[in-house]
Amino acid sequence: MYSSKSWVVLGAFFVWVGAAALDGQWVAAAHAARNRIQQLSQRSGDGGYDVAVVVLEADPARVYDRTLKSLQAHPEITITKDDGKTGKIEFRKGQQVAGFQITALGDKLTQLVFAASAGEKGEPSPTSMVVDSVLRVCKEVAIKCTVEPN
Repeated sequence: MYSSKSWVVLGAFFVWVGAAALDGQWVAAAHAARNRIQQLSQRSGDGGYDVAVVVLEADPARVYDRTLKSLQAHPEITITKDDGKTGKIEFRKGQQVAGFQITALGDKLTQLVFAASAGEKGEPSPTSMVVDSVLRVCKEVAIKCTVEPN
């Protein structure tokens, strides 16, 4: 009836169709969440972190370039890593370290993650810096973003 080779080809076809359907659902979910900034913070006695994430309907290379140029325009910022292949930009502002991870989700769909170290308890929270930085990138690529409530 069917050879083992036919079954392998047929099985591979169904795996490919299933993967394509899942990929399509994932991209649809990313489109539904686009331009909405979500944040996560953790603070403890000796530091912590603040993170903001947004999915932008924009070309990933353009987001990367605009983010890098925006950071370079600030003399108080020292860029410590600039890797266009991986989409990573890391920098230092005084004692605070932070970084962007810019990931292509499609040709015109980009995930932007921004993380910053949080100082000790007596220091002001960098959360506003995290959100402000992501909003600045949104503005640079001409996209109106909104901040999701915590």
